Amino acid sequence: MIHVGENTWNLRILITDLQVEKTLRVRGDQHIGGVMLQLVDPEMPKDWSDHALWWPARNIWLTRTRSTLDQAGVQSDSFLYFTPMHKTLRVQLPDLRVLDYRVNFSAKTFGAVVNLCKDLDIRYPEELSLCKPVEQEHLKKNFSKLPPKLIPVAEANGTAYLLPAPDTNSFVPITNAYNGSNGSLDRTYGQNGNNLMSAPHSPYGTTPRRAATAPGTPVSSPTGTWKPQNGASSYAAYDTGSNYGDFQENLAVSPRSPSPDVRARLVRPKTLVQKARLNVGWLDSSLSIMEQGVREYDTLCLRFKYYTFFDLNPKYDQVRINQLYEQAKWSILNEELDCTEEETLMFAALQFQVNHQTDLRPPGLDASNELSAQSNGGDDDIDSALNELQITLEGPGGGGDAGNITRIPELSDYLRFQKSHLFTLKSSKRYFFTYRDLHLYLYKTQEEAGRTAPSISINLRGCEVTPDVHLAQGKFGIRLEVPPEGRNGPNSEFWVRFDSEEQYAKWMAACRLAAKGRSLADSSYDSEVSSIRSLLQMQKPAQAAPLNINPRSVDAVDYLSPKMLRKLSGKAVQRILDAHANVRQLQLMDAKLKYIQAWQSLPDFGVTLFVIKFDGHKKEELLGVAHNRIMRMDLNTGDHIKTWRYNTMKAWNVNWGIKCMMIQFHDENVVFSCLSADCKVVHEFIGGYIFMSMRSKENNQTLNEEMFHKLTGGWS
Repeated sequence: MIHVGENTWNLRILITDLQVEKTLRVRGDQHIGGVMLQLVDPEMPKDWSDHALWWPARNIWLTRTRSTLDQAGVQSDSFLYFTPMHKTLRVQLPDLRVLDYRVNFSAKTFGAVVNLCKDLDIRYPEELSLCKPVEQEHLKKNFSKLPPKLIPVAEANGTAYLLPAPDTNSFVPITNAYNGSNGSLDRTYGQNGNNLMSAPHSPYGTTPRRAATAPGTPVSSPTGTWKPQNGASSYAAYDTGSNYGDFQENLAVSPRSPSPDVRARLVRPKTLVQKARLNVGWLDSSLSIMEQGVREYDTLCLRFKYYTFFDLNPKYDQVRINQLYEQAKWSILNEELDCTEEETLMFAALQFQVNHQTDLRPPGLDASNELSAQSNGGDDDIDSALNELQITLEGPGGGGDAGNITRIPELSDYLRFQKSHLFTLKSSKRYFFTYRDLHLYLYKTQEEAGRTAPSISINLRGCEVTPDVHLAQGKFGIRLEVPPEGRNGPNSEFWVRFDSEEQYAKWMAACRLAAKGRSLADSSYDSEVSSIRSLLQMQKPAQAAPLNINPRSVDAVDYLSPKMLRKLSGKAVQRILDAHANVRQLQLMDAKLKYIQAWQSLPDFGVTLFVIKFDGHKKEELLGVAHNRIMRMDLNTGDHIKTWRYNTMKAWNVNWGIKCMMIQFHDENVVFSCLSADCKVVHEFIGGYIFMSMRSKENNQTLNEEMFHKLTGGWS
């Protein structure tokens, strides 16, 4: 320690804008704000209000200006940066376009996402987050088996060294594949280690930040990523750098295909374990972006993280619906979700219809005008609200017996049932089913119903309902995973098979509502049945003739996953065009919403996977986290071993010392360590979903950031 005077010492600080190092004479009881004032030359005509002190060795911001140097732990051997808090971040949107955006690198990641979504015109930003780009290489090993990540630290004299990264939940380093660099220290600090914020070359073709750009605005054109196409003139607003309204309008309609280099970097998981390893890159919402190893001009991906989409409204959510559609599309094309052949062709047909309607869209017509043009003098907002209220009060059917509150709606029919996993007609038994009061009652004959006790009784509240449908085989079934009646034990699994799709639609809708604790009297029952029928209809062979389209103008690679391309081979394009005849009448927004709806109906939708080990067990297993439950799953087959629902959970927390997570339920404690990501990621998913469940149209929809951080932040 170099003593200059009584209780004073020298502190070295690099002013990154000027590339000048200053040595200040400071005291331990001096406030951080006072140190910053010493750095600023009052005669220099520059606004320093956006600057703060960054401590590279500790990887933290010193933003509490009233704290003293002693309180912050700063000593004479410390080396600090005086640098802008707002820096340029490359953000890849769900449609794979990239824009350069000014982000506060010192604010919590959650706040940065909120501000970003506000400027992009995306409502309910709590559903999204930022993650580091994951490459195929990252799927080969669990995080726990990877070497510790190091971060570069450089001093003004050219000295450069590596320090262990802080203990956060982001372990994927930013690589040269996404930043056009050789991955060395030169990427961030320049060839002599001096240039802290130098901008590397971007493979996306984005334009560097323009001078005097206000924080929180998009600053470049991402069109360099995309191939020319028909109707490309509608994206000209990107090239002209015109007003921000044009920018938002273009986010509501995406180009149909990214450039080959972007598509080549897309990750396609091949196993459930690899799907689990996809979740290693999520940033910690309670830490700043810079604290998680991200530097200026690095690329992060903006994605929908929580699969519960509140109040999707075509009038207000053109950008949100389009970006959600794009994320759904790429999850299908990248084989992140399993689909049957019929489902895959339905998705391809809907995607083709979206592209077709986009090409027919008149220049300058935005989504809101399109909705107005489609309405043709229909109900206004007040009439729609009154109609919705009437349906709610009358129940399904709109009057008659349906409006009789003393009548308990029921379903009854002969169906096939079995408990074993092998579902064949020989192993299943025929029962007379009745459904009432959220229960299935099975009788041997119709005559026994109501006169004797049922042979089997199943409580559907809280159960898992999974479709088991193969149209080509004429197979319509449901798998029910029912929680145990007692305190412990695995879920019970049952299979129900139907003779027709009409039977399937009615009973599937009833089971889905019952799982949520809602009966057949619920106003949404009829719409649920109609929705199921619609999805099945879109998967059938088309009745109408396909459009007169030259098959050579259609590239099947844009519409089918690699697995399905190999299966369909030379018939792929014609099968897509045949399936398109079922959806050719849909308007642009309707086609996107149908795609999202079909995506949400897939059996594996909305389950985020992690590789874990339960306390006291050596075998690796899967943990699935969904919007209302967590599931213990088989690592190879994905079968659900046990389900715990959030409404039975008392507390969840992390032991940071041993990296274990403990969840307390009413009847047991569950302890596990996470191998594919940090346990903080699991903690944040659970807390985030609980936060999402607190939303309702009746509540004030002002975003409660403090509550979000209480539920997701944990403790350290």
